[in-house]
Amino acid sequence: MVKESRVDVLIIGAGPSGLMCANALAGAGVDFRIIDNRPVGVAAGQADGIQPRTIEVLQSYGLADSLLKDGAQMYLCAFYNPGPDGGIQRTGRAPDVTAPSARYPFKITIDQGSIESLFIESLKSQGISVDRPIAPSSLEISQDPEELLDPSSYPVKVVLDHILPSDTTPEQEIVHAKFVLGADGAHSWVRKTLGFSMDGEQTDYIWGVIDFVPDTDFPDIRNRAAIHSLNGSCMIIPREGDKVRFYLQMSDKDVMDPETGKIDKRKVTAENLINTARKTFYPYIVNQPKEVDWCSIYIIGQRVASNFSKHERVFIAGDACHTHSPKAGQGMNASMNDTHNLAWKLAQVLRGRADISLLKTYELERQKYAQDLINFDREFSALFSGKPRTSENQEGVTHEQFLRAFQASGGFSSGIGVHYTPSAIVDTIHQGCAPNIIIGERMLPQIFVRAADARPVDIQDMLPADTRFKLLLFVGLLTSEQLANVRRLAEELQLPTSFLQKYGYSAQGNVQSMFDIISITAGHKDDVNFLDLPPTFRTHWSKVLIDDTDVTGRLGGGAYPRFGIDETEITMVVVRPDGYVGMIAPSTALESMDKYFGSFLIGKT
Repeated sequence: MVKESRVDVLIIGAGPSGLMCANALAGAGVDFRIIDNRPVGVAAGQADGIQPRTIEVLQSYGLADSLLKDGAQMYLCAFYNPGPDGGIQRTGRAPDVTAPSARYPFKITIDQGSIESLFIESLKSQGISVDRPIAPSSLEISQDPEELLDPSSYPVKVVLDHILPSDTTPEQEIVHAKFVLGADGAHSWVRKTLGFSMDGEQTDYIWGVIDFVPDTDFPDIRNRAAIHSLNGSCMIIPREGDKVRFYLQMSDKDVMDPETGKIDKRKVTAENLINTARKTFYPYIVNQPKEVDWCSIYIIGQRVASNFSKHERVFIAGDACHTHSPKAGQGMNASMNDTHNLAWKLAQVLRGRADISLLKTYELERQKYAQDLINFDREFSALFSGKPRTSENQEGVTHEQFLRAFQASGGFSSGIGVHYTPSAIVDTIHQGCAPNIIIGERMLPQIFVRAADARPVDIQDMLPADTRFKLLLFVGLLTSEQLANVRRLAEELQLPTSFLQKYGYSAQGNVQSMFDIISITAGHKDDVNFLDLPPTFRTHWSKVLIDDTDVTGRLGGGAYPRFGIDETEITMVVVRPDGYVGMIAPSTALESMDKYFGSFLIGKT
């Protein structure tokens, strides 16, 4: 008898993207299973860079602390170009993170295995593990339109093979799932089975990559460094401990088999890569390393999947739907942010609190982002792989050109500038109420002072990724007149027709409530009595903040003018469960808020 089972969500693939989804669904109390065809996770190598926005996202799951402790932090990028003697010389340095609103003004580098183990340990603490080695062998989606629109149905049937020692036939089982996520990498079986194409192109750039402990007199070995030499380009990424990673541009003769015209993997040895580095680094010395962790080779391909979802029942995420060069440092970041975007939507639909149409916003938001990423990567890779300008080569890339592109792309490459376009969950109608909190972008970090105990807190730490919508109520300066307005608003929100009552599901067991209200007053901490606010706006003593400096006078203050909010008005800011601003409205436009939530949530019965 073949074993059959049912599950709400089946996740295929336990790389960063699948594990991010699993961890988020576990926190939301969703019934899921995660499988992987590898007997163990990644041991060394692979992706290694965590961008500032991804650190914020991991922080929202309570997972950033060990990364901040164990990873290397990159603050500076150094630029080297050909000097007059044919060797390289430093032409400048710049901050590695140029986005002015970055809460973490650095990137973290650590191996992919450490990132995966963060999630695996978090899952383990909740009694969940990855089922492995298991591979899918068939996938069928019901063609019945009614079944597809019913979120309580199980329209996806997946046959799984339990991979046993080589001489035995795999054991099979059948899983009936409500939703399936294919997070199974660049050669995704799920994507191929769905018939989605990967659109884009392969470039001619061949790159080697090596992780090792260096022995060199190069002065910027512990900074990110972009080297353009007459012998090719190199990117240095400092890593945890004493390790570094070199990305080295390879010439065809270094790696190609002259007879077949294909890459000969046997030529890709640590020794060959170090020899290439020696030529690139001249006049600096790079000695043969005592310890090499990992090395590999790749040709840059830049592609995006034609679709990210089939009937909003089977989704693909991560490398399964976008591939690009590693030097822009986006792969693992884009992958984890894909499923960070999807998980809360799945949770709300499965709870029966959101319409299944909400899931359409996954492809809408993440496919556009992936396309923007490919365009950025194409430009960046071409500049990076291009020959430097010299007196003989006037067509080459100048230091100024490269630096301009590097700085212009800072918002994008850090993940800080990700901007979701208007949709059911991004409504820009009242952007003018807070012109500097951009609707469709992540909520800006900002330190406030807690009214009850004067403790400074960053607003981002009040926005955990716990599937709840956060309502930030900027209640302004609490004069007697303003307090009357605040009380009137609280009364209006208590009416059964208001969004807060219609969609304000309360917590049930391990399922969170729908809304979390945080009130933010203007004024001085000595003058604000948070108990003056009506109970609706102070659900807990820790949920009232003041836009003032802390007791040292060094932290916080100035948020109202920074955000462009009028402190004589009441302004409501809706932050989605993934930390992105979905809607802003003045207190006089409650009908806009009702319409916003009514477009994708299902009212309480």
